[in-house]
Amino acid sequence: MVNTPISDNSLNMSFGRRSLLKTASGAFGFASIAFSMQSERTPESALNKEQRDRLTPDDIINEMKLGNERFRTGKPRPHNYVAQKRSSSTGQYPAAIVLGCIDSRAPGEIILDTGIGYTFNARIAGNVVNDDVLGSMEFACAVAGAKVVLVLGHTACGAIKGAIDDVEMGNLTGLLARVKPAITATVYDGEKSSKNEAYVDAVARSNIVHATGVIRDRSKILADLENKGSLKIVGAMYDITTGVVTFLS
Repeated sequence: MVNTPISDNSLNMSFGRRSLLKTASGAFGFASIAFSMQSERTPESALNKEQRDRLTPDDIINEMKLGNERFRTGKPRPHNYVAQKRSSSTGQYPAAIVLGCIDSRAPGEIILDTGIGYTFNARIAGNVVNDDVLGSMEFACAVAGAKVVLVLGHTACGAIKGAIDDVEMGNLTGLLARVKPAITATVYDGEKSSKNEAYVDAVARSNIVHATGVIRDRSKILADLENKGSLKIVGAMYDITTGVVTFLS
């Protein structure tokens, strides 16, 4: 038997082929995992605990932004609400809680293109914060594991207009009083009237910022979660004309 010497070039070519195959295999594996994770989160089912737990607060906020992009461009996902209902019937693992206004034109689940089991949803005129809302948020985040609190205001808000006009009517009087600090905080050069849409929207933005501050100030539980990095408290403004949700810094 003759031992044929193997040249350095042959070794390099052999090693190169193995490296290439290994790299290609690894790339295919990574792509498969990424595709699998993307497929798992299709609207055919609600989030399960494993899927929700591996999301970061930033991941969730980014998903909200992508969802709004789909909504406003008329390309929402084909939600299978029956499948989502079925998959969430034995437990729920929402990624966020959305505090929105009761306005019929600003349904958070639709404008963020989420589905059943994806978000907790609290709605109150003017997206104001009270003890019951705070308690609901604490349950959603500290007990159920949600990682984002989103205060979602909107343009042309009737509650903001009512607060600007000092409307007094039954229990609504006390609710609108919670908006008054936002009016005081709004810096605006121009007509400060409920008939001025730009001013109304400026107060609405201030009201969102005020609400996020109230959440941090009045809930040690939520503030501690945010300080640990496991929760983000953010605000956003929805334009009822364009459909765009703008996240506030």
